Amino acid sequence: MLNVLKVRIYPNKEQELALAKNFGCVRFVWNYYLNKTNNQYLETGKGMTYCDMAKDLTQLKKQPDFE
Repeated sequence: MLNVLKVRIYPNKEQELALAKNFGCVRFVWNYYLNKTNNQYLETGKGMTYCDMAKDLTQLKKQPDFE
């Protein structure tokens, strides 16, 4: 049996901005790695694993363009 609890939040303006920024970052990372995985799959026949993405993201965060 599954139990569901629906919760609605009412963020203030500052929290709305923080959520919007966070969702924008998440969307960028998702699309970036989706594109990178698809390109790698087309070239090599294998996509990226979670570990590959995590290592790459760590290096990506150190670059000044992506801070």
